[in-house]
Amino acid sequence: MNRPDKQALGGTVNARIGKVYMNLSKAHKKAADYVLTNVFRSATMSIDELANAVGISVATANRFARALGFEGYPQFRAELVSGFEAMLVPIDNLRSEVQRPATSTEIIAGSLNEDLTNLEATRRGLDPDLCNQAVRMILNAERIYIIGYGASGFLGGLMAHSLDPFCNTVQSTMGTAGPSTVARQLFKYTEKDLVIGISFPRYADDVVTILRQLKEKGVPILALTDAPSSPLASMANVTLFAQTRRQFSPNSEGAALCLIEAICSAVAHQAKAPVHAASEMTKFVLPWLYQDPLQSNSKHRAHASELADMDREG
Repeated sequence: MNRPDKQALGGTVNARIGKVYMNLSKAHKKAADYVLTNVFRSATMSIDELANAVGISVATANRFARALGFEGYPQFRAELVSGFEAMLVPIDNLRSEVQRPATSTEIIAGSLNEDLTNLEATRRGLDPDLCNQAVRMILNAERIYIIGYGASGFLGGLMAHSLDPFCNTVQSTMGTAGPSTVARQLFKYTEKDLVIGISFPRYADDVVTILRQLKEKGVPILALTDAPSSPLASMANVTLFAQTRRQFSPNSEGAALCLIEAICSAVAHQAKAPVHAASEMTKFVLPWLYQDPLQSNSKHRAHASELADMDREG
């Protein structure tokens, strides 16, 4: 994700602290020191949490905010949050949700309903032309590299696993040594290849950086993200969107995975000899697939019996 300058994000608060620091009380200086060294953490805290972290009363925390020239703690925190909004939304949502009385069953059902809503919104937003272009890009590419970090790294690994039977070469960032190692590999990619970038809020800065470099090289890019405002959308040749809203976490990886599986299904449908490819792969990995000995012997005997019957009839 983007790495904001904490001095810039908390600039107004920092400047105010600097102007009045020498005139602050001992307790207020203690609060100021904590905020200056923990800008992001302070932005996530309620007044009770900040007071507890600093070791002062709630009333003192509120007076500290007023000592800096704010009307009260809410205005102080709003200024501190400025620039961190996208990163803090999931935290604020989580704080609101955990304060709401609910049973485990209600939470589970509500979470599933969120995903149903996400999937319906994703389905409605599909653009037929873009879907067709995305599938053609995958099938026509000589090599495919799927980039994702954090949870998107796991999504990329699953996508690579599903595309592997139908594509010549598919790699993902799962298990790599880091962005610089990935960049060294992608330096060799050309307009004949394809890079698939996956990132949802809060966007991974490493994905954005790598895609920007690839765009300058003219490497085709397919992006999977949440909205046209995503930094990935402006760099991709084709972008497919999945709605991934969640109350208890930054994103619904389930909704994103459903879009990925749907794309892979379309690829399998359009691929050359998909049944043969799937059959050959299954045959190759058969030694590593568990088979119940009793069922295997039973099926073998049934098959042998069928062959014998066919011979007698012949």
